[in-house]
Amino acid sequence: MSGQKLDSVDAFLCSLEPMKARTLCRVIEAILTDFPELETRMAWNVPQICRGGDYVFGVSAAKSHLALAPWSSQVIEAFKPTLESQGYVVKKHLFQVPVDWQVDSALLRELVKARLAELA
Repeated sequence: MSGQKLDSVDAFLCSLEPMKARTLCRVIEAILTDFPELETRMAWNVPQICRGGDYVFGVSAAKSHLALAPWSSQVIEAFKPTLESQGYVVKKHLFQVPVDWQVDSALLRELVKARLAELA
């Protein structure tokens, strides 16, 4: 995938190993189901979930994990105890989940709600 410009979320997902693609597709679907007013677009060659011109949540794939980013170090910091207690690796702007992650819709919903509240 490196160096290859991807023009759609579908193209991004198709460029991934099947397990990574399935998991990230489920993450995106879970967020858009709970927040139908949001939309996906490509930025920095990875899918981003946006509201208007504001980035709300980003997803990406690495060699051995997936990265989920609520676009806010404050949101990550607020959820850090919860994320770490569930065994996720937490960085300043994102957290890492296994490629075969059982999507936690409730967690995603709370993260997105916190990011949207921050943007309000």
